[in-house]
Amino acid sequence: MEKHIKIEDIAHFEAAFDTDPKNRLALNAVTQNPVGVIALNRKALNQPHVFSHVIETPEATNQESSGRCWMFAGLNTFRLEAMKRMNLEAFEFSQSYLMFWDKLEKANFFLENIIETRHEPLNSRIVMWRLSDPIPDGGQWDMFVNLVRKYGLVPKSLMPETNSSSASGPMNTILVSKCRECARRLREIHESGASPEKMYEAKSEMMSEFYKILTIHLGKPPSHFFWEWRDKDKKFHRKGNMTPAEFFKTYIDADLDEMVCLINSPTKDKPFNKLYTVQYLGNVLCGQPVRYLNVDIETMKKAAAEMIVENRPVWFGCDVGKMLERERGILDADAYDYELVYGTSFRFDKAARLDYGHSRMTHAMVLTGVDLDEENKPIKWRVENSWGTKIGDKGYMVMTDRWFDEYLYEIIVSKKKLSPELLNVLDTEPTVLPPWDPMGALAN
Repeated sequence: MEKHIKIEDIAHFEAAFDTDPKNRLALNAVTQNPVGVIALNRKALNQPHVFSHVIETPEATNQESSGRCWMFAGLNTFRLEAMKRMNLEAFEFSQSYLMFWDKLEKANFFLENIIETRHEPLNSRIVMWRLSDPIPDGGQWDMFVNLVRKYGLVPKSLMPETNSSSASGPMNTILVSKCRECARRLREIHESGASPEKMYEAKSEMMSEFYKILTIHLGKPPSHFFWEWRDKDKKFHRKGNMTPAEFFKTYIDADLDEMVCLINSPTKDKPFNKLYTVQYLGNVLCGQPVRYLNVDIETMKKAAAEMIVENRPVWFGCDVGKMLERERGILDADAYDYELVYGTSFRFDKAARLDYGHSRMTHAMVLTGVDLDEENKPIKWRVENSWGTKIGDKGYMVMTDRWFDEYLYEIIVSKKKLSPELLNVLDTEPTVLPPWDPMGALAN
């Protein structure tokens, strides 16, 4: 074939299409139905919600129309301990409380990035990257830890959802506009030859504006509160005036330093058993940096299964949109037979999907069960999602082990699950990945 498409080429394409009757059948089917309906592998639907090891968990939460999956997943890993300590059948932390502080910290983080890159040309890739999505809903585990460590937690009843927390798009539009306006002002102050102190004076005024906007959209976060509840035995409890940090210490008291983030990125630029971070990824300045320990998939699965057997839920990040049958809540690498529909092969492996932009972390959830065979090898996994109760088994999903291999990229486990060799890696200096690396995508 030459550089341009010739009429003869089109005739050849048409003749090749017409020679195979399966193409005509696919045309008739797909023009009348969504391709997912036609390609759905009925065999993949045979995934019962039964597991050899299950963590008893309450009703699934709902992040609504927001990108707070990482935050919901983090809070869902904590709420089991809170329920145990308060003798409750169900409980939720305030997600809007953490969202408020996350947005405020991200605004400050963004402005500091703008000040740091003030010598860069406006059209440099790094500045354009920061301006493209300055204050997103997304985040990473270490960012979640930073918020909890600095601001504590409160029950949902004390700072409930608002229209803007559940449908964050309009609020984010305003915040992005303000971010870019502030970026322009800071760069103009620098270009005028003024001292850096002038930039920080302006930044203080800007942060006051961000606080005001967030309070209008999300409400004012409580600094002290009384906590009252009636437990599942109908016994009444009242806890005196306490701070969000005291609430966390009293009813969760998780060791935030004991957990480690493992990733599985089998790309050539990220050798296994090495530590990584992503440039300009974070929320709380001077907080815990985002760090990833890249390991092989078997190491990751073994650690996750051991956590679940010990009744400890596992936060994880994945590419949820790939091979998902949403209504039944099934994550199966064989859920759709697109090769049969189109008569062509799709041969990307996990590394190639990452390298060529076909896959990245898009969603965080919680592993709350695993089905182990006689040799303690995982067959499938139970997933607690934050999309409400209408999908899967009342909001819980089934993930096949092969889907875990192909589309799961990150988990949070206890450092006790690591070998001495991997523990030593945690003391090394991480390799810095560019801001657009797919391992940072969950925060965007």
